[in-house]
Amino acid sequence: MANDYIVKDISLAAFGRKEIDLAETEMPGLMATRAEFGASQPLKGARIAGSLHMTIQTAVLIETLKALGADIRWVSCNIYSTQDHAAAAIAAAGIPVFAYKGETLTEYWDYTAKLFDWHGGGTPNMILDDGGDATMFVHLGLRAENGDTAFLDKPESEEEEIFFALLKKKLAEKPKGWFAELAKNIKGVSEETTTGVNRLYQLAAAGKLLFPAINVNDSVTKSKFDNLYGCRESLVDAIRRGTDVMMSGKVAFVAGFGDVGKGSAASLRQAGCRVLVSEVDPICALQAAMEGYEVVTIEDALPRADIYVTATGNKDIVTVDHMRGMKDRAIVCNIGHFDNEIQVAGLKNFKWNNIKPQVDEIELSSGKRIILLSEGRLVNLGNAMGHPSFVMSASFTNQTIAQIELWTNPGKYENKVYTLPKHLDEKVAMLHLEKIGVKLTKLRPDQAAYIGVPEKGPFKSDHYRY
Repeated sequence: MANDYIVKDISLAAFGRKEIDLAETEMPGLMATRAEFGASQPLKGARIAGSLHMTIQTAVLIETLKALGADIRWVSCNIYSTQDHAAAAIAAAGIPVFAYKGETLTEYWDYTAKLFDWHGGGTPNMILDDGGDATMFVHLGLRAENGDTAFLDKPESEEEEIFFALLKKKLAEKPKGWFAELAKNIKGVSEETTTGVNRLYQLAAAGKLLFPAINVNDSVTKSKFDNLYGCRESLVDAIRRGTDVMMSGKVAFVAGFGDVGKGSAASLRQAGCRVLVSEVDPICALQAAMEGYEVVTIEDALPRADIYVTATGNKDIVTVDHMRGMKDRAIVCNIGHFDNEIQVAGLKNFKWNNIKPQVDEIELSSGKRIILLSEGRLVNLGNAMGHPSFVMSASFTNQTIAQIELWTNPGKYENKVYTLPKHLDEKVAMLHLEKIGVKLTKLRPDQAAYIGVPEKGPFKSDHYRY
């Protein structure tokens, strides 16, 4: 369909195409996947509804899915994460995309709904998700269509208010049974991030998951690379672009020491910050201490820290009361998926001074000011360009493999959450070694027999923790 897209400026397509071309060189896993599977077209017939940050790296993923035979519609999974030249390039290539940097929440959810009205009629039959919003659209829509509508009148946030209003609108517009048909048509979902995976496990535990899911996030070549090394590069880049602050010598506080927190703390340390960490998990707390970080509570950090970063995946980590106790012009940001780690809604009644896009100075009643980045949403994509292409190649190769696995094996998977097998994880890693000049040592047959593994892998048991 001509002009089946909404982007900021279609004239940015040529610029986007140049950057996509550069990124392809840095994404060996995706390019190798195209070479391996392009001829066999394993995704032929798949209609993939994609909800994932519309960046240059995602453009390479989208075009990989297309090269493998898929039909695609795409939205971003965050109002600030779209790179407008990337969206323009995908739209110009004839792939429906609905995304621009700085969407309103109403636009964001309207665009998400557009994923499910397939060009030429019908619905998608696959979801590729990041954070779970596309998946929740189907699940909550069907729940309401089946008569359980009370929750639609009890939103717990501004975003839920808008989302639930959209569901009410769709229920009124669509014929009875539309959500049921949509849910029936979806063969599976592959989920990119920790927050979305948690939602899937909760649905599965309650027996409410409507279709099989592959948890891409917990592939080793995703969480131990994208979450860790990606954040290590992109966090400080975002803070610098947003504030131009001198990092060296500052005291920085990181809430959470999972893989994202580990990468974030390392990013700040490498920039010269003295880093404080908070944790609820004694194992992660001990890891942080033994890495040389000072493990404190946020209350301990308030008189000391100049920069605050949330990386927990939980809610209300930085409260309005915490911000009242911070230094004047402390920098506050979030690198978790959702914006509820920081109580941004509680700041709305204070005086806001927009410095530049995604940088706001908020004056509290005491006169003290807080610098908030990306309104508490993902800082590395809101204030910078996200993770580098190379590390995203590993994540997105897993996504592509997961889509192939779900699409080509109907009936193999129950409505549960699965992870990709170890040999595929090792394959994804292998595809990235040559690019960075890595030479693997090879096991001799007697050595493989001695430790009880195949000569060519998998080299670790499923319960091994990298």
